Amino acid sequence: MENDIQDQKQNIESSLITELTLPLLNSKGWIKLIGILMIIYGVILALTLVGIIIAWLPIWLGVLLMQVASRIDHAHVTGNKEMMIRAQTSLATFFTIYGVLALIGIIISVVFVIVGLSTGFFMHMQDFGMENYY
Repeated sequence: MENDIQDQKQNIESSLITELTLPLLNSKGWIKLIGILMIIYGVILALTLVGIIIAWLPIWLGVLLMQVASRIDHAHVTGNKEMMIRAQTSLATFFTIYGVLALIGIIISVVFVIVGLSTGFFMHMQDFGMENYY
């Protein structure tokens, strides 16, 4: 009797995991595509002199996405709760790293715009009436 109840709870949990993984499973092809593109981008970036320093980041992000796709597939087929949690953890890590990189890119862009505008302003200071000073 106790085994029947435990089996029934396990079947309910397994079917729930299968149902919860369905949206990500439907996007598995896109997740793999973005993962492969990130890995290719990292390899191309590694071929440049400056890019070799940061090439590991897109490669790592691509590997994370490939892991997400395979773990979601495994969790959907087996109803394994731990595999679903690992897939979601990898996906959360991907978005965290990508978000930090996006913020760093925005900050660097703003700094370059400010430096560019201020440099251009000071280079043309003589155009604002300073030539009459001499």
